[in-house]
Amino acid sequence: MYSKILILRFPKKIVHNPIVCSLVREYDLTFNILNATVFPRKEGILVLELYGTRKNFRQGVKFLKEQGVQVKNAEQEVKRKDDKCTHCGACTAVCPTGALSVQRPEMSVVFDQKKCSVCELCMPACPSRVIKVRPTNQAFFL
Repeated sequence: MYSKILILRFPKKIVHNPIVCSLVREYDLTFNILNATVFPRKEGILVLELYGTRKNFRQGVKFLKEQGVQVKNAEQEVKRKDDKCTHCGACTAVCPTGALSVQRPEMSVVFDQKKCSVCELCMPACPSRVIKVRPTNQAFFL
């Protein structure tokens, strides 16, 4: 099984089309939506992890581009300034993957980079603003 986190930008002229549904139906791909901002008649941005065979993945990405969707790898990671973290736990309440969790009995917040899906939900939840997203390298178009 092959998977990658992608950032999809839908121009306003196609934002109403059920394009992602076609990925499931026609290319036998599954997905997990990590973040989305889609408004009717405006540009939409969708961050998802796409799963399937490499062949189906490539065909699905080609289909997206043919539909006018901009496809970009999400080559970024979440970083936390450990020395500035107050370990309040607010970020753990919104983390969908369990990458941020409270370690007991110390009651300190632990960050597991391997579990992080870069959904960015932790950033606004952090009252200390010590969680940031940064590129791991230059994100590129597929």
